[in-house]
Amino acid sequence: MKTPNPMEVELKLALAPEGPTALTQHPRLAAEPARLQTLTNRYFDTPEGDLAEARIALRLRQVDGQVLQTVKTAGQGGGGLSERQEWEWPVAGPQLDLASLAELPPFQGELSGVLDALAPKLSTDFTRRSWQLTDGLAIPGSANQSSHIELVLDEGEINSGGYRTPIREVELELKSGEPEALWTLALMLAEQVPLRPSDSSKASRGNALSDQHWPLPEADSPAEWLHRATLALDAYHDSQQARFLSDAQQALTTLADHPELEDTARRYAQALPSGLNEYGQPNTTYGKAALALAHRLAYQTALG
Repeated sequence: MKTPNPMEVELKLALAPEGPTALTQHPRLAAEPARLQTLTNRYFDTPEGDLAEARIALRLRQVDGQVLQTVKTAGQGGGGLSERQEWEWPVAGPQLDLASLAELPPFQGELSGVLDALAPKLSTDFTRRSWQLTDGLAIPGSANQSSHIELVLDEGEINSGGYRTPIREVELELKSGEPEALWTLALMLAEQVPLRPSDSSKASRGNALSDQHWPLPEADSPAEWLHRATLALDAYHDSQQARFLSDAQQALTTLADHPELEDTARRYAQALPSGLNEYGQPNTTYGKAALALAHRLAYQTALG
C-alpha cells in the first residue's frame, strides 16, 4: 500500500463562472505547462451513512488508465485551508480493496464492522488541469526558502441521489515547504481571479446533495462566523435555496461588527458583504478580503 502523503494540507477555492478563464490567463500560470486529465470518481458508504457520519471519504478514482483507492479524514481548519489524513494506493480494478482498508486507522474500532456493507453512494466526474509551482513561492524570513505547490483546476459535476451540481474549484496542495506559501499564492491569484474560500469537500457536498440537508454550525468567534458564511455560500450554490444566501449575508454582517476583530481584520470583514453579487458570486474584492481575513484569523489562532 502506498501512503505518499499521509497528511494533506490544502487550500480550497470556489470560482465564479468566469473564474476558470481568468485563472488560466493569470500571469503566474499562463507560461507554465499544465497537465490535463479526465477523472471519474465513485464514493462509497454504507446505506446508513456511517462514513459520512464519521466524516471519512472513501473513493475509487479512474485516471490515466489505472484505478486508485483513496481514504480521507475530515479536514481541520477553516477559511478554505484544511489539514487532513490521506491514504491512496492503486488497485486492480473497480472493486474496493477491503483487506487494505481494514488495516487503516480510520477503520479500526467502530468502523471495523461496516466494510462488507460499503456500496457506491455518489459520483464526481470532472476534467482537471494541474500545474506544479515552485518559483516565486519563497517566504521571506523563513528557514525553508523553497516550496512546491500543486495547483489543480477542476471542472465537472457531482451526481448524487438523483441531483446534480457543478464543480468549479481550485485546490492548492502543499507538496513541500510551509503552509504560508499557500496563502501567498492564493492572494496572488485573487488579485485577478474572482474566487472565494470553500470549506466543503466534493464528498461532503455530494452527501448533502443526496440528503437535501445542509446544516450550518453555530458561531461565536470571528473565525466561526467566517466558517458559517463560507458553508452557507457552499450550500446556496449547491441547493439554490435563497435562505442560504441570506444566512451567508447575515453571517458576514455579524462578522463585520464583531467586537473581537482588531482594526485590520475589521477592514477586511467590512469589505465582504458588498463583494458578493445578487447570485452569491464573488468579485476580486471579496476574494482578496476573505483570504486576507482567513489568513489573519488562522495566524491569531496559532498564536493562541
